[in-house]
Amino acid sequence: MPRRRANPKELPDAVREAVERTVQATVGSAERTRDTVDELVKGSRKAVAGAIDERRPATHDDIRDIKAELRAIGRRLDAIEERLPARRKRS
Repeated sequence: MPRRRANPKELPDAVREAVERTVQATVGSAERTRDTVDELVKGSRKAVAGAIDERRPATHDDIRDIKAELRAIGRRLDAIEERLPARRKRS
């Protein structure tokens, strides 16, 4: 059976249609990929910001807040110990 040669006038149309189909098929995939990359970038930014915060030295305000919290914990512990029954001595 002899092969039919492509009509030169039909060839550009066929190529154009093939390209259009290929582009349409990949558009959805590209959008999903972009969304995924956007989410990864957002997550990475949060992780980097958290790592930087953990590595920065404590400021004067940080230390003041920690001291105040420790004093409050100490007061709560003292109040708890006062409510405990006295320990009995063992003989």
